[in-house]
Amino acid sequence: MKTLAKTPVTIVTGFLGSGKTTLLRHLLDNAQGRRIAVIVNEFGELGIDGDLLKQCSIGCTEEEANGRVYELANGCLCCTVQEEFFPVMRELVQRRGDLDHILIETSGLALPKPLVQAFQWPEIRSACTVDAVVTVVDTPAVAAGTFAAYPEQVDAQRKLDPNLDHESPLHELFEDQLASADLVVLNKADLISAEGLKAVRAQVSEELPAAVKVIEASSGQLPLEVLLGLGSESEAHIDARPSHHDSHHGDGEDDHDHDAFDSISLDLPEADEEKLLAALTSLVMRHGILRVKGFAAVPGKPLRLLVQGVGCRFDKHFDRPWKAGEARITRMVLIGQELDAAALQAELLAALQG
Repeated sequence: MKTLAKTPVTIVTGFLGSGKTTLLRHLLDNAQGRRIAVIVNEFGELGIDGDLLKQCSIGCTEEEANGRVYELANGCLCCTVQEEFFPVMRELVQRRGDLDHILIETSGLALPKPLVQAFQWPEIRSACTVDAVVTVVDTPAVAAGTFAAYPEQVDAQRKLDPNLDHESPLHELFEDQLASADLVVLNKADLISAEGLKAVRAQVSEELPAAVKVIEASSGQLPLEVLLGLGSESEAHIDARPSHHDSHHGDGEDDHDHDAFDSISLDLPEADEEKLLAALTSLVMRHGILRVKGFAAVPGKPLRLLVQGVGCRFDKHFDRPWKAGEARITRMVLIGQELDAAALQAELLAALQG
């Protein structure tokens, strides 16, 4: 009986809006015949990123695409790795003769180190190896000192955490994402000056071992040979990489830095495009919302409007027709701190009806 080689696994981590999903979409669109399984670990009740990935032009039917995208809805791999991740990996291990590679996209608030350590478990390690941990950096945000959001929002997060002195939780999480990296992608490099890019590269490099490469990208567009086939075997050396989170385990407590983040899903009626974006922008500014993701039903439009926002920056496009029998609703996921779902829904409804 032929012994199968270990299936390589690439873990893509990075903050909300850094461009992880865009990088994965580019990779899948250019898979060059590789048989790839994807695990999307989405922070929130609504799998917007999974829905995006399922639309990739990877030469398969919709049924096949849905079969190869595994979506973990809880959002924090650090916390749910045994409950959700292991059954998914076990299924992929059973099917690894049909797979060339596995991609895992963590949530923007997940810590990569515990996930890599999960590949030390005998049942997984015998079948899979972590080819690389790829950390995607929002270069303009790091240059601005915010890492993932606007300065006032990050400062508010820092003040809300009694365990921190002068560093924000995002800064520590950013360092932990770098601590696990085998490759760092400075994304959105086209949106920053040469001087700013050089400064971010220097800042990031200070947190990394000399062997970890730092590369630049725009819209996550990188050749497959740069991202796959690195052969890092990260699970073998991850324990030697210190992180801020190490002290949180083993003491019987569960005081994760990212406990303060909430994710709420709001269902709304059909919405005028301009009114919706204006209302969402107002909500972000007044409530310190980090991320907005979702889709909208626009009156008179046969296509669904996909909306993604980081801070006050919003991207939108019509992604697909509404399916027969599908409810034409607007659904938004808001990610932030201490969010009141009922109050936010009431505000949005009032703005849309005004």
